[in-house]
Amino acid sequence: MRGAARLRELLAQGEMIVAAGGYDGLSARIAAAAGFQALYCSGGAVARSTGVPDLGLLTMTEVLVRVREVVDATVLPVIADADTGYGNAVNVVRTVREFERIGAAAIHLEDQLDPKTCGHYAGQQLVTAEEMVQKLRAAVDTRDEMLIIARTDARGQAGLEEAIRRGRLYADAGADIVFIEAPISRAEIESVARSISAPLLINMFEGGRTPLIPAADLAALGYRLMIVPSDLQRAAIRAMEKVAAVLRRDGSSAAVRDSLATFAERD
Repeated sequence: MRGAARLRELLAQGEMIVAAGGYDGLSARIAAAAGFQALYCSGGAVARSTGVPDLGLLTMTEVLVRVREVVDATVLPVIADADTGYGNAVNVVRTVREFERIGAAAIHLEDQLDPKTCGHYAGQQLVTAEEMVQKLRAAVDTRDEMLIIARTDARGQAGLEEAIRRGRLYADAGADIVFIEAPISRAEIESVARSISAPLLINMFEGGRTPLIPAADLAALGYRLMIVPSDLQRAAIRAMEKVAAVLRRDGSSAAVRDSLATFAERD
């Protein structure tokens, strides 16, 4: 079953889908082996893996290479971060075609101005809701099967009420799923769930602006999809720092051998 069809099937089952963050082929395979039903390829995680911050520095071509790697590594549906769509509504048409061509099950588009930044940083600038609606309509008209997720970053710059207003507009424009980024309390998370009837995505990760809430509780509120963008990558960063320090100190990694995958396991 193609990724988009499988993701639609999972959504129709009515249970919460937790999508682990896979930013390359290896992390995708690890997440699949752990039993996740879907993967999320975060633009921020991809950027950091190339050595640059999450500030919209990578081109669409660079991101597509990595998303294709994640898609090819497993049979799981992959939800991809397409940032702002890499331009206006005309650019979005090409963006949708390219992401669908490589097998992404869904992409999310956000209503920030370029250059965009991480939704949990300060200082994002927004396009008008009307411009974002045009982008979403272009995306929906272009895609064959791929799901279109509308993300708004309005909470941080214009408040929750405006974020909810935009979420409703984006659902009316044809978005399959609505993503209100960075609510700052459980009360706000609950308010979003009460206020928007479209399927909802929520971003959950340790250390962000949004408080951590168990997936079961989010499902009870009506959320359908939870992405965890960078936890696997952050774990890998810490593990690499630990081994690098020991290797530099001792000249071998013998002192941390129990923290290493075996020679056979790495394949």
